[in-house]
Amino acid sequence: MIIKHRYDFVFLFDVTNGNPNGDPDAGNSPRIDSETGHGLVSDVCLKRKVRDFVCLKKTDMQTGKPEAGFDIYVKHQGILEQFHRQAYEACGLKLDETANDKKMDNVVKARAWMCQTYYDIRTFGAVMSMKTGNCGQVRGPVQITFSKSFAPIASLGQSITRKAVTTQSDADKQIEKHGQITGTFGRKEIIPYALYQAHGFISSNLAADTGFTEKDLELLWEAFGNMFEHDRSASRGLMSARKLIVFKHDCHLGNAPAHKLFSLVKIKRNTEPARAFEHYDVIIDRANLPEGVSMEEKI
Repeated sequence: MIIKHRYDFVFLFDVTNGNPNGDPDAGNSPRIDSETGHGLVSDVCLKRKVRDFVCLKKTDMQTGKPEAGFDIYVKHQGILEQFHRQAYEACGLKLDETANDKKMDNVVKARAWMCQTYYDIRTFGAVMSMKTGNCGQVRGPVQITFSKSFAPIASLGQSITRKAVTTQSDADKQIEKHGQITGTFGRKEIIPYALYQAHGFISSNLAADTGFTEKDLELLWEAFGNMFEHDRSASRGLMSARKLIVFKHDCHLGNAPAHKLFSLVKIKRNTEPARAFEHYDVIIDRANLPEGVSMEEKI
C-alpha cells in the first residue's frame, strides 16, 4: 500500500577514529565546514549505504538475483544504458521510435517500469533522460540533508608505513639507496570522535507518483539502523547509528513545519572533550509535539 502520511526524521550517527566521508577536493580528508570547523557528511554518502544495505538484504546469495521490485539502479559497476534498454524491452517499446507522441508515451511507460523495478528510484528518484532509452525523470519522495557534526571536528593526520613495495624497480632503487627495502610512507586522517545529525523528509504526494509503499518505508528504517554494520572499512573507523527519531503527520500534507519538529530534538555535551556518544545528552521535547503529529524512536 502506498504511504498516506508525511514523515520527517532526525538521524544521529557517530564516528570514532575514522573518516566518515572523505572530500576528493581535499586529498580525501574529512569533509568540513571551513567557516565553523564542523564536520560534514554528504547526502549521497548516506544514500549509498541505504542502497548497499537493500541490495544485500534483497539479493539471493545463491543466484545473485534481487527480489522482484528491489533491484538497485545506481550500483557498483552498473551500466545505466543497459538498464534503460531492459525497460524498453520489458515494455515492448521501440528504442528508435521517431514519432514524437509515441516517444513521449514510451517514456511514460518506461519510467513506470523503472519505478516498479528499482527500489532506489522510487525512493530517492533519478534523472534517466538519455538519448537512447529515455526513461524521463523521477523526483523521489525521500530526501536527506547533508549531515553536520555537533561540535567542530579535530582531523588528525597519521603517518603510516607500508613494508612492501609496488615493483621490482622500486625495490632496486631502495636497496641501492638504503641497502635494504625500507617500505614507503603514507598519510591517513581520522576524527577521534564526532556525532553527526542528518534531517530527512518523506512526501506521500511524491510517493503516490513513484509507488513508494509502506513495505518500502519499513525497509528504509531498517537500512538506517543497519547500514553501518555492513559497510566496515579501516578508513571509516567505528561508525554507529545512534538514534532515528521519526515524526509522523496525520495527513499527507503535514500538520507542522519540519524545522519546528526538528527543534524539539536537542543535543548537549555533558563533558569536554566529547569522545563517546555517552558524552552527549539527547533531549526530546515530547510535551510540545504539535497536534496531529506523533513521534517514534526507530533506533
